[in-house]
Amino acid sequence: MNMPRLRIVVVGAGMTGLTAARALSGQGHDVVVIDKARGPGGRMSTRRDNDLRFDHGAQYFTARDPLFLRHVVAWQKRGLVSAWDARIATIGDRDGSIPSQSTERFVAIPGMSSICSEMANELPDCRFKWALHKLTQLENGWVLTSDKGQTLECDVLMVTTPPEQARRLLADPVVDELIGGVEMLPCWALMLILDKPLFAEYDAAFVNSGPLSWVSSQLSRPERPKTNAWVLHANPEWSSIHLERPADEVCDLLTDAARVLPLAQSFTVQSAVAHRWRYALAREPLNCGAIWLGSKNLALAGDWCNGSRVEGAFLSGIATADRIKNEIIKNGVIL
Repeated sequence: MNMPRLRIVVVGAGMTGLTAARALSGQGHDVVVIDKARGPGGRMSTRRDNDLRFDHGAQYFTARDPLFLRHVVAWQKRGLVSAWDARIATIGDRDGSIPSQSTERFVAIPGMSSICSEMANELPDCRFKWALHKLTQLENGWVLTSDKGQTLECDVLMVTTPPEQARRLLADPVVDELIGGVEMLPCWALMLILDKPLFAEYDAAFVNSGPLSWVSSQLSRPERPKTNAWVLHANPEWSSIHLERPADEVCDLLTDAARVLPLAQSFTVQSAVAHRWRYALAREPLNCGAIWLGSKNLALAGDWCNGSRVEGAFLSGIATADRIKNEIIKNGVIL
């Protein structure tokens, strides 16, 4: 059958939105991706400070699903992804230091945002610094209005923002009922430049006590600048308590927490910057792939629909494109 050519707007240029946009473009639809940020990536963003790069969101990813693994292999062949053979410890309440289980971990190169940047470059229409201000549902589609008065019309709308933001944008009781129970947990991230490595024998550590949950050397990652740059993540409980605290105070508190880690060497801080991820990961993901509301021509997707991992975000984008395609095949036309 001949597939109708739909106008589709995807809100969010993270892994989910870009994956769906590529698949939908491949189906022959006219797809526009919008994002309020300066560039793609979302929580796969890379923070740049002169010649330094900090992967301050997603730290690495694994590949279990066969489809995602095929894409990871293809990214490796294109020089976008490399295995990260890091020496990773686990720091617990009583256990001290225990080497973590061997797991194949991947990182993008030269920064975690590289995959999303490449995906965005391959799409015909990605618009950044496009802050969505208002959504208006029409009989057969949607009108989007930016904070600067720009407008976009579409037949199908896909929203990949965290659920709290999606609920505010859509202001729809049906959406509230479907996703109102999804709680997104925050994470304070600290980016440090030190005079020496934080750990003498490890590149990273899972931390199971105190404010921190993860610490990682950026130097240990392939094709990174040769500087003792480290990223520290606070755990969700600590981040929630200190969510509205000034960033400079968070820098001091988390730096102090790093100093007393069992494996830590004494160090001098040369630079420190904190970043607040207000919506870092879902407490209990829905594990539904994606949500399709056919009566509204509306899709909701993200890692919170499919497990809080990069792989889950990718598969949620694929699930959305498949559901739209199946809806067209089933009904002949989506409208």
